[in-house]
Amino acid sequence: MTEPVRLAKRVAALANCSRREADMYIEGGWVRVDGVTIEEPQFKVLDQQVEIDPHAHLEPAEPATMVLHKPAGVSIDEARALIRMESHAEDDTSGVRLLKRHFARLESPLPLPDKASGLVVFTQDWRVKRRLEDDADRIEQELVVEVQGKLAPNGLALLNHGLVFDNYALPPIKVSWQNESHLRFALKRISPDRVERMCSAVGLKVVAIKRLRVGRISMSRLQPGQWRYLASTDRF
Repeated sequence: MTEPVRLAKRVAALANCSRREADMYIEGGWVRVDGVTIEEPQFKVLDQQVEIDPHAHLEPAEPATMVLHKPAGVSIDEARALIRMESHAEDDTSGVRLLKRHFARLESPLPLPDKASGLVVFTQDWRVKRRLEDDADRIEQELVVEVQGKLAPNGLALLNHGLVFDNYALPPIKVSWQNESHLRFALKRISPDRVERMCSAVGLKVVAIKRLRVGRISMSRLQPGQWRYLASTDRF
């Protein structure tokens, strides 16, 4: 061989398969060139050793959904950039094979304020995106909010139900003291970016906000900046 060729062409010859099937082998992370996994069918090879994993199977790579522990002070765009191979949680039990293609075209349907930390969902799957957007009012979010100041009389009851902003009565939610400086919010139909204003209305200053859960998906043991896949069986 004197001219470099596309990896897909070499794989098609090795596996005696179609070019489309060769693309699927490569994009599925089943092909190694000189021992290094290559996921780009257009990658050029000359005389390198090309191997197909003996356990390879021809299935289109499914779109991925991940959850990230977003650090405080990080924007959603900055958080998206944290999803890379080296920040993948080692104890990820989803069973999803890590592929570079999973890091492209990620969207975050339920973002957090920049100053807040905690669980953020990123997805390539239009079905997940639509579920989180269309059913946002029915999906409970759990937040822990660190506060300072003196709570107004009946303030806790007002946080649960009774506050009115811009002639709009906020829907009832569940707010309780976790300890003397932290409130637990379990809310639906209210965005996390309203929590600071709610606390201010009852005499409290918000020091920090952390989202622990979206629906039935919790942050678990993820450290700041770490992410994991959602398994196909996980449901919000």
